[in-house]
Amino acid sequence: MAQAKKHMGLGIILAISFFFVLFLMFSPIFPKTHDGKPQNGLEWADELFNELAKGSSYFIPKVAKSNERFMGKTFSVDIDLSKDGDQPGDAEKRAERASKLFIVNPGATVEVSGANLKIQGDLGLVLKAALDDADVMFHNEGDKIKAKYAEAMKTDDEKQIFRQWNNVLPKIDKHFKKEKMIEEAKIVSDVTKKAIEASYNFYKVNPQKVKDEVILMTFLLVFYVAYTMWWGFAIFYIFEGLGLSMKKAKVKKEV
Repeated sequence: MAQAKKHMGLGIILAISFFFVLFLMFSPIFPKTHDGKPQNGLEWADELFNELAKGSSYFIPKVAKSNERFMGKTFSVDIDLSKDGDQPGDAEKRAERASKLFIVNPGATVEVSGANLKIQGDLGLVLKAALDDADVMFHNEGDKIKAKYAEAMKTDDEKQIFRQWNNVLPKIDKHFKKEKMIEEAKIVSDVTKKAIEASYNFYKVNPQKVKDEVILMTFLLVFYVAYTMWWGFAIFYIFEGLGLSMKKAKVKKEV
């Protein structure tokens, strides 16, 4: 009986302390975001891991180096920018907006016909323009994107402007694969996934290197494991105090 009371008391203490720490984790007492907004522990940890992820995702210089051999490589594609779920006029507006990428930047000519774009030009120059824009967005300099395209696209939303690359390049990639242009498809895919998508998804996130946050990362991983076990032991001791326990079943012998 004394042992049961001891286990019950320990389980209750562990459970209460577990929920107290949980309350603190959901309280806005952690370091504020870079724009001054308060955040709780989960938001702070999420921001930290995003920063570390971005710090490990800067592949633009490497992709730009690979793109050099496509300078002077001519191409011609006819792509449809319509998407499932489009309302009347959406695809045409998307095509018109995306066409400005090839009007503002050198390297290609474009013809717009409804939701279709016919693009002809230098593949290396087109991808260089995309990589240059991606580099600007990766470094959170969206104002440069707005200054470059806002007048042509009639919008000052830098993410919407930059998203046009992601509307166009996957379509070009698909066309190249259909035509068995493997090397061309690969470089377009690399620019899309390693530059455009990374820059768009991590926009406004400040990059950090894992090696600079080794101690903090180690603490978070240890805390995660310990906190999980914390709740497990709380339940275990409470059940022990209630007289519920798990024991190995006796092996029945055949008569």
